[in-house]
Amino acid sequence: MTATAPRDGQLWSRCGGCATLLYRKRLRRNLDVCPECGAHARVDAPERLVQLVDPGSFTALPERPAEVDPIGFVDLLPYPHRLTAARAGTGLAEAVVCGTATVGRYPCVLAVMDFRFLGGSLGCVVGELITLAAERALADGVPLVLVTASGGARMQEGVLSLMQMATVSQAVAALREAGLLTVSVLTDPTYGGVAASFATNTDVVLAESGARMGFAGPRVIRQVTGRDLPEGFQTADFLLRHGQVDMVVPRHALRGRLVALLAAARAGRRPASRAGVPRQEPSPLVARPAGGAAATTVPGPAGDAWETVRLARHPGRPTTLDYLETAFDGFVELHGDRLGGDCPAVVGGLARLDGRPVMVVGHQKGHTTAELVGRNFGMASPAGHRKALRLMRLAARLGLPVVTLVDTPGADPGVRAEEQGQAAAIAENILALTVLPTPVVAVITGEGGSGGALALAVADRVLMLQHAVYSVISPEGCAAILWPDRGATPQAARALRLTAPDLCRLGIVDDLVPEPAPAAHHDPGAAARALREAVLAQLLPLLDVPPATLVRRRRQRFRRFGAARLGARAGAR
Repeated sequence: MTATAPRDGQLWSRCGGCATLLYRKRLRRNLDVCPECGAHARVDAPERLVQLVDPGSFTALPERPAEVDPIGFVDLLPYPHRLTAARAGTGLAEAVVCGTATVGRYPCVLAVMDFRFLGGSLGCVVGELITLAAERALADGVPLVLVTASGGARMQEGVLSLMQMATVSQAVAALREAGLLTVSVLTDPTYGGVAASFATNTDVVLAESGARMGFAGPRVIRQVTGRDLPEGFQTADFLLRHGQVDMVVPRHALRGRLVALLAAARAGRRPASRAGVPRQEPSPLVARPAGGAAATTVPGPAGDAWETVRLARHPGRPTTLDYLETAFDGFVELHGDRLGGDCPAVVGGLARLDGRPVMVVGHQKGHTTAELVGRNFGMASPAGHRKALRLMRLAARLGLPVVTLVDTPGADPGVRAEEQGQAAAIAENILALTVLPTPVVAVITGEGGSGGALALAVADRVLMLQHAVYSVISPEGCAAILWPDRGATPQAARALRLTAPDLCRLGIVDDLVPEPAPAAHHDPGAAARALREAVLAQLLPLLDVPPATLVRRRRQRFRRFGAARLGARAGAR
């Protein structure tokens, strides 16, 4: 059972681990750790700061992005009503508290998440605040400490919340390039998009005793696999055994470990040029990438979103291998992640596009039941993500552009995938793509599901086929969490704004690729020709852009998906 810190004013509280009745003041003196069994109760962000930083040293960052509701999401309640309730219940403006402080007299910037606020979910404002914290650390030349507590990305903000995984990751990448230490402290719980991005792509990853972390939650894994989970699955000790964290630290020792890390970083710090990694100023959400043309296809009204989901999942829909046979020439498949695996859900290799050599990487589903099962329905394992990353890095070394074809319901949620570090594998792909010095064009050809899709879609240009979908969560998953009625899946699909016209209007997607009527699987040859023409139109202008400019513009693209100007834009409507 998860232990939760009792409310102030209570004289006694019962341990969530051993059920012992404990005197509240004694428990507080012990940092909300049960003295009988050692269970670590969850603590809120303000209390966490009290425990970690030097007294009186914390100064909150002055930035306060405006409240946003980017897709007008409504389930049983309008999204703004849920935000108001969360603020009233926690006393916080959002699910993260950011500021400067000293820890053992060593200066740093901290971003501390609070699970009480809508499950610590990662939305546009949270992403903006953490990114601003990272940019402040870069400007001050000090380490960044992230304390995570989250259920994942905030579904009420649709794909814009998914984009925050890339936005924060590229801010971490800038600190890495500048030689500044980044540390994440995993607390209970850390799941989903947070686990698969900045929680695991820092230099050092600490796990507080009792913390749980993973890409998919235990309930999802049980539902998908039908298996009982191993004892201690996804706990801090499990993560340590499987090489996913640097150390497990009890709460009373956490501050001391941070002091030691900050001291080492300070002692080893050498002046480093930050050329090429200037602070990225936020830009309007809907702006196109600098130097790029606006979408050539003006999206019309979206059809029924649930019907589009069903078309995107149609078993006859062309797959990556189909497109490699028709839209590309001379495909030579390359296998393996060089670490012991060759995931069949990801295929990739060298090909030619209009006579030009390119590296193509994509998800592979299949058409028959046997093919779908053999390819794990296009759900990549950590080996698949690492294979994709190996091929994309090879392309950069050879000076070849990368084309990715995205068609997955999401990353593999199985036990084995979690043991092999699914969250960290996705996080590393996202981080690496933000700095890959070669053109990248991504095409959502069918399903673009959550972090598994984003792991191949941090690109200079993102295209979507007309009847493809791109979403932070499946409509079924969203309906199961937010609606009591199991028949609400079509309603959830509409609320998520997951169709190509929706995402073109939001600025997530650069262009819509038309499909033959009524859909791609009715005329795969015509679909392949349309994809080929669209990729060429977007790729050719990128070939003459210097690598440093490509990376800068790619970062600017994802920096625009923050909340800095979104509130002002909404107010202007």
